[in-house]
Amino acid sequence: MDTSEAGRQLIDGRFELVAPLGSGGMGTVWRARDIALHREVALKEVRPPDPATAAAQPGLADQMRERAVREARALARLAHPHVVTIHHIVEPADGAEGHPWIVMEMVKGGSLHDRLESGPMPPAEAVRLGLDVLSALRAAHAEGVLHRDVKPANVLLRQDGSAVLTDFGIAALHDSTGLTATGVLIGSPEYIAPERVRGEEGLAASDLWSLGMLLYVAAEGVSPLRRATSLATVVAVLDEPIPAPVRSGPLGPVLERLLVRDPAVRPDGAQLEQLLREASAALGSGGGHGAGPGSSGPAPVTPPAAAAASVAAPAVGSPSVPGPYGQFGPYAPNSSPNTPPPYGSGASPYAAPTRPVPVGSAPGRRPVLIGAALTAVLAAGVFGIVQLLPDGNAGDDKAKGGDTTSSAAPPVRTASSAPAPRASAQKADAPKGSMMTPENVRTALEAFKKETGTTTFVDMTLYDGYILASIPTAAGAETVDSWQYRDGAASRTGPDGTVEEGEPLIDMATVNWDALPGMLEQSKKDLKVEKPTSRHVIVDPWMMDQVPSIRTYLSDEYGRGGYVLWKTDGSLRKVTAT
Repeated sequence: MDTSEAGRQLIDGRFELVAPLGSGGMGTVWRARDIALHREVALKEVRPPDPATAAAQPGLADQMRERAVREARALARLAHPHVVTIHHIVEPADGAEGHPWIVMEMVKGGSLHDRLESGPMPPAEAVRLGLDVLSALRAAHAEGVLHRDVKPANVLLRQDGSAVLTDFGIAALHDSTGLTATGVLIGSPEYIAPERVRGEEGLAASDLWSLGMLLYVAAEGVSPLRRATSLATVVAVLDEPIPAPVRSGPLGPVLERLLVRDPAVRPDGAQLEQLLREASAALGSGGGHGAGPGSSGPAPVTPPAAAAASVAAPAVGSPSVPGPYGQFGPYAPNSSPNTPPPYGSGASPYAAPTRPVPVGSAPGRRPVLIGAALTAVLAAGVFGIVQLLPDGNAGDDKAKGGDTTSSAAPPVRTASSAPAPRASAQKADAPKGSMMTPENVRTALEAFKKETGTTTFVDMTLYDGYILASIPTAAGAETVDSWQYRDGAASRTGPDGTVEEGEPLIDMATVNWDALPGMLEQSKKDLKVEKPTSRHVIVDPWMMDQVPSIRTYLSDEYGRGGYVLWKTDGSLRKVTAT
């Protein structure tokens, strides 16, 4: 082993290892010094950190070597200010033992993952971050490169605050072959796009979903789809509701447009950039550090009238149509939505939410879709290897230097084809405070019954500011409509698929709503969430046994939380904490 004059290991006779920066599934990242050019660099040592991992997976070293070369080639295509610069790759000589080393730009500001450990970002800062990362992704997509693992650990922050996208090691190049067996998911599960879970690859829109989830976590301070296990997280990505943003201000409506489960109705890169710039202007923060592929500075903010002409107009009822709180949701420009009032204060943080992010499902209803998805995963042998190669966990790795079968599932249900919820004035007799009280839930059920003639639903989701319900169009009908209750009024928001044969319906009037306050309080104790910043309640047939159940979801600003499963009589079934 070559060593420097200081006794440190030398790589390729030139790069002096100083100290490890972190490690992940791709290996260890080191701070190093290029003794030829007298500069600091980051070296990625491409080998499994755990020798037992390599021993248990024959061929893993060769696969990782190929991935290292892929990353080097991907980065070499992208000379862009918001993509980490690759200087060199050191490969073992033919026939020699060893592993590759990737020599990269040293970004001294740490990762976004590190930054978020101290709390969420203000909306203006999150918007600037989004513009930087989007700029990098658009440049990559223009070169035929998909990242496929956009997450906080793979976004580095320079000391000036600008963002750099790294770790293209699992990027998909249009002219390269795949590196994983069919049926193995690649990426971090809470950031992976739902269409990729279903086996649909090769879409730039999938990277944009991941960016949207990253921005949600950055601005809201919670990961809305993270669950206790990788498998549970994957199921949540497929079908769980995404709570409406409450801290994000003008960024909230952008997240609502982006985090829809049908990739065809998400904004493309150009449209998303325009939306982010409009949010930036509303926040008074100006443009971001980057302005799109090949740009060296921020682009001018387009006036709303010009933006309307340049961005394709959404279909009526698409998630981009302003909801009852206008273009920027409940927050006026330059407001400060970062610190919601505590629960029970009389000013719930959800008292005036933006419209909820549309929740995907199949026309054949949620439990059937999930059952089919789980069966397909089992058949493909993915259980047990939801290792999400090679990371192997549901969270971000700590590397500060960066670190699928053909889809037979039915199309995802979205709100894109449904009429936008109609705006309604606050009724004088509208319920006060949180909707998650027995009295207010029963008031909402009466309003639903007045409009539909029934309290027998497919499912219902409670938020502090509104209630969503899936209700059959008539007694015994297969077709289902989506409804919402807000501001004292129930309104139909569009078609919501069909009821499958044998799927149980739930008479919501028979649920023990008097137990709800106690369930929420007990959930705080069971989940160890003393001060929840996000909460919602789902009433539906539990996917594992189709028994009507209640799930109370809580999380705090640190991302801690989970859900508690209850019977509809209020008795406990199980606790699932993250």
